[in-house]
Amino acid sequence: MNDLQLEHASSSRKETGTRKKKNNASFLIFIGIWILLIGGGLFGAKLYSDKMQRDITADIERQTSAQIATMQKAYDDRLAAMETTYAGEITLLKEKIDALNELLTFTKDNADSKTDNSNKLYTQLNEVKKQLNELKKSLDVLK
Repeated sequence: MNDLQLEHASSSRKETGTRKKKNNASFLIFIGIWILLIGGGLFGAKLYSDKMQRDITADIERQTSAQIATMQKAYDDRLAAMETTYAGEITLLKEKIDALNELLTFTKDNADSKTDNSNKLYTQLNEVKKQLNELKKSLDVLK
């Protein structure tokens, strides 16, 4: 019986050794598959986040370009309106200056030695010219 027990003990040791080797091999395969799955998931997440970042950046660029274009158009419209307004005001001032010049000329021609209103008209003419120059400067600044 002793021999039989020894054989049985040695065979059970062989079985447990192969079981351990099988368990270790299957555990390593299981760990390897999990590592591959986790790595694949991380790689997929990285690709997805990069794609989302590119899409969001493109959307922001489009929105920014549209806003800039809208602001540029509004600025150009306002500038054109101001130029038109200033051009109209300058035309009116030129008409006033011409009228004052005519009046001044008439006054000089008709003035006698006792009355001299030409200085008053000349002063008014200079004031109107100063205003015209200021408007021209403002228009140049706006351009």
